Amino acid sequence: MITKRKSTKLGELPATAICGNDISSSILYVSPLTIVAAGQYAWLALLVVAMVLYLFRKIYGEVVGALPMNGGAYNALLNTTSKSTASLAATLTLLSYMATAVISASTAMHYLHGILPALPITLSTMLLLALFLGVTLMGIGESSIVALIIFLFHLFSLVLLTGAVGLYLFNNGLAILASNNQLPPPHGSIMMAIFWGFAAAMLGISGFESSANYVEKQEEGVFAKTLRNMWVVVSVFNPLMAFLALALVPIAEVGKHADNLLSHMGQISGGAWLASLISIDAVLVLSGAVLTSYVGVTGLLERITLDRILPGYLLRKNRRGSSYRILLTFFLLCISILLITEGKAETLAGVYTISFLLVMGLFGLGNILLKVKRKNLPRPERASWPTVIIAILAVGCALWGNIIKLPPAGERSNLAVFIEYFIPAILFVAIMLNRIALLELLTKSILYIFVPLLKIIHRLNQEIKVVIDRIKSQEFVFFTRGDNLVNLEKVLQYIQKNEHTKRIKIVHIYGNGDDREVGHLNQDIVYLTHKYPRIVIELIDMQGRFGPELIQQLSKEWNIPVNFMFIGSPGEKFPYRIQELGGVRLII
Repeated sequence: MITKRKSTKLGELPATAICGNDISSSILYVSPLTIVAAGQYAWLALLVVAMVLYLFRKIYGEVVGALPMNGGAYNALLNTTSKSTASLAATLTLLSYMATAVISASTAMHYLHGILPALPITLSTMLLLALFLGVTLMGIGESSIVALIIFLFHLFSLVLLTGAVGLYLFNNGLAILASNNQLPPPHGSIMMAIFWGFAAAMLGISGFESSANYVEKQEEGVFAKTLRNMWVVVSVFNPLMAFLALALVPIAEVGKHADNLLSHMGQISGGAWLASLISIDAVLVLSGAVLTSYVGVTGLLERITLDRILPGYLLRKNRRGSSYRILLTFFLLCISILLITEGKAETLAGVYTISFLLVMGLFGLGNILLKVKRKNLPRPERASWPTVIIAILAVGCALWGNIIKLPPAGERSNLAVFIEYFIPAILFVAIMLNRIALLELLTKSILYIFVPLLKIIHRLNQEIKVVIDRIKSQEFVFFTRGDNLVNLEKVLQYIQKNEHTKRIKIVHIYGNGDDREVGHLNQDIVYLTHKYPRIVIELIDMQGRFGPELIQQLSKEWNIPVNFMFIGSPGEKFPYRIQELGGVRLII
């Protein structure tokens, strides 16, 4: 018998660490992405993102404060609109987590590959996904300890890198920063540069939605603190790292170091040891983002499974209270996507970008619906209408920018990749939501198609039986001279094997003065009737002279063709030849 383990509630620091690893890992890739898109105005674009995130702090705080249950945007929409609309948010969130887990694990192994060149990336990515599957199977408490260690080390590494770069700039000046600032604005104007930078930089807040998916595992009042702590980390380090990168690296060279810009900054400012430290930190914090995906998706899928969108089979828990079937399913989905995409993070970027931004936008929509439909529901804080509208418009701008962004040569657009993964996922959810209606439709279709067919088959079956009965109704005749039981049984065996009939007349003909002792024949017929129940046997005892005339007479009288009449082999004293009998057959 499986005993349930008492649930462990997370305090502020562990709860922050789980979601913080996801959002803070974006520092590793958001700076180069934003610099490539916005040039020297990248840090301004990242400050705009920090302001938008501040608005979402209020939005998330109001929604989750009013509805403190797992599920994030799904939970918000479920309690304010239809289940089908909420399921859309759940599907997008699931896609976002899948993409996050695979991209983070793969990117982490690419960083580790830089330290250990012999490392097989795809296999090691699978092993990393399996490792954190094992961690989450141990329970939320153990997962938070691992997440906390990673999170604190990551913050230490960022502070150390900031100090090293600051000291380097103090000693070597700001010539590179000045040179970068003298470049003309990308895309023709400062506003367009900030717009494209903002669209790219919004990926820097991915993970902000994760805390809402395991809010039930947090102590009371902790959720709002996780939002505040994540906002502080993103608002400080994302713009700061972009600014420091512009002070260390010419913009033209940033693209060459897009995969390891922070470790390259460590190499410039502190040497190989700092570059290695940042690479190790990248491996750890990106691994922490994988852990965040596992924890977040567990809370989400538990909730939608309880709401019967997914099969209840997934809710089974192990001794440590972990939903191991959900975790295993998520692990297998991640492995399948990794193999399908051959580990190319770029292929999943479209899924990751669009699904995450849509989830953020749906959370804003959920806030509006909460204000309109559930205005009397108690909540610890409220986001103003301008806050919600501006936040949704900002997400809309970022989403539009990522949709219309031209893909690199030979690559598909973000929207095309997103649709490729979104359609199968939403179809599955739609089938689960409408399974009763679909099963009823299937039942009606079966009845519509097969009932008329069954009627036709039944009618044909009856007609065939009539034909068979008509064929078998044809009577046969055996003329006996009082044959013994053995001969009569041979006759019936012959009939049964060679003729299609169920009726036979056994005719005994006697002449004037003949002995009519036929008692033994009656006894034989009774015996044969029981032994051959499928054949109707009729004994006819009649006076006459057996010959061609009698055969023809009986054939006409009984409507039985002569060739359906049998006799035993005649002896030498028989007055007729066989051919004179008109076609009577010999069977014994």
